[in-house]
Amino acid sequence: MNNKTYIKYYLLSLAGLAAVCAYPIYMGIKVILLMAAKGAVPYKEYPKYIIPYTPIAVSLIAGLLIMPLIQKIFKRFDIIAGSVASLAVFFVTENFMETKILVMAERTVVLGSWQMSLCYVPPDQFKSRPWKAVDVLLGGYSPSFKIHFYLISVVIIIALLNSLYGFARMIKNGDYRKKKALAVQTVTGVMFLGMCIWACFTSFYRTGELIVRPISAVLMAVFFALLGVTAGIFSASLTIGKKKILSTGVPVITAVLVTTLMYIGEMALLNGHLYRFGTWILYRPIPKIVLAPADILIIVSAGAITAVTCLLINKKAKD
Repeated sequence: MNNKTYIKYYLLSLAGLAAVCAYPIYMGIKVILLMAAKGAVPYKEYPKYIIPYTPIAVSLIAGLLIMPLIQKIFKRFDIIAGSVASLAVFFVTENFMETKILVMAERTVVLGSWQMSLCYVPPDQFKSRPWKAVDVLLGGYSPSFKIHFYLISVVIIIALLNSLYGFARMIKNGDYRKKKALAVQTVTGVMFLGMCIWACFTSFYRTGELIVRPISAVLMAVFFALLGVTAGIFSASLTIGKKKILSTGVPVITAVLVTTLMYIGEMALLNGHLYRFGTWILYRPIPKIVLAPADILIIVSAGAITAVTCLLINKKAKD
């Protein structure tokens, strides 16, 4: 019975993931066809944020496709093996798209450089946007801007695969101790992915200035904290039922480190600057560390939310 349920779950998950990933996959195919026909992709025909979301979609489908084999071979280490395999597919696909896809703008550039420009301003505005605090030039490309792209991608992949593999393992083995943790992981993973998609099409309503509007400030704060929490819950699903220093401490440290790394990625993107939520003292950078008290509060919040969630998950696991 469990085997039949497992097969049914696997096929339904694969169909559902294929449906969710259909648009990013379509974007990738469209760009490759344009490259084949024209030698480069006209910027007006470029599907926004094809990287990293097409490589993410490809890697998730690949990771799920091999799930039965991974779970048979690696058993309780399946999520680690599956994540490594899926991330390998992601980085190979990402590298191919960054280096082999060309975009035609004022001059032809590789897709990686073009994607960098989109972090600042939409394609139809980049020619006339007057930059003040941060001078950005199309083609003034630095690979360090990809820190936050890669971090976001890795968290999305491991979080969603963790849910897919975890529920499959429960069905196969009949061990439901991690059910609550996986349910929370699914919620945080889907919420974070939803915010990523929202950010892609709106950039959270930023205007290009370093001091952002209140709605942008709130959404960015939630985004950064949710990134950390999602990574923290992934750690929690691996340490559930163990001593408190592991079951809570490791996830909290993970959440804090990932959120901090996201800030480092933003600093790399903005040439040592950060977006500011206002001019009040809470939003002013602390000398020598760039972070403002508000930024530190967001980092601490990610750890605190993760800690409370872990305590609740472990309590329910013992009940």
